[in-house]
Amino acid sequence: MTATTAAAPPARRSLRATPTAWVIWAVVIFFFVNLAGVVGSVLVSSFGRRWFDTWLPSGFTTHWYGDAWREFGLLQVITVTLVASALVVVLSVLIGAPAAYVLARQNFPGKRLVYLSFLLPILMPPITYGIPLATVLYKFGFAGHLSGVVLANLVPSVPFVILTMTPFIEQVDPRIESAARMLGAGTRAVFLKILAPLLVPGLLASAILVLVRTVGMFELTFLTAGPESQTLVVALYYSMSAAGIRAQQSVDAMAVMYTAMMLVLLVVALRFVNPTQLVARVKEEPE
Repeated sequence: MTATTAAAPPARRSLRATPTAWVIWAVVIFFFVNLAGVVGSVLVSSFGRRWFDTWLPSGFTTHWYGDAWREFGLLQVITVTLVASALVVVLSVLIGAPAAYVLARQNFPGKRLVYLSFLLPILMPPITYGIPLATVLYKFGFAGHLSGVVLANLVPSVPFVILTMTPFIEQVDPRIESAARMLGAGTRAVFLKILAPLLVPGLLASAILVLVRTVGMFELTFLTAGPESQTLVVALYYSMSAAGIRAQQSVDAMAVMYTAMMLVLLVVALRFVNPTQLVARVKEEPE
């Protein structure tokens, strides 16, 4: 005896949520709609010929980008931005990686206080320590040049590398280093042949994140940069606030270039950096 049963229709999902969840989603959507509106208006303006009381400009052109490139000397500005950022990245990694190794491997009195001191330049607004820092750099003749920009940006970047690298180093089993030393490897060989290959993800993570932070750092760079050492974000500020009459479309074109550079850096950072690795600390289970 066989019986046939009709297939039950798939259950329809209903959107049910608490009033609090609906409010949160409404706030999030409102935020992103406004953000898209602000970014979109700047993007459209950078291509518009004239834009007054209409929904869209009267025509579209790309010559504002050429005007911005020539008027603001963007070739030199972008070159300074890349050179300063590269120097900050290299110096931060060279200083921060060994310091992170010491903090990850050694226990000593006041270790938590040292961690707190590294957190302060990251958590505090840069302007709070940027003004006295710039005063010191001007006193010794570093500010107003590329060296001043690099030194000022090292203050938050080195702690950032230390706090980023420490979890990666803690995930490396110390017994690997001990075994290498027992086989006759010196400190240099342990670092170059054992630790360095294992810490490549951490080094890439810290380097890329410091690069993004340095390109976007306004306060410290603004306080220490000179006419020939302005980065792109500082040049963008001067283009809006300096005396004289400038076409708003040229300023918007410059803003689009800066935003595009930051987006590229963020995409590259997310390609190589897993955000969960920055906070995960894998401790070895006691045997």
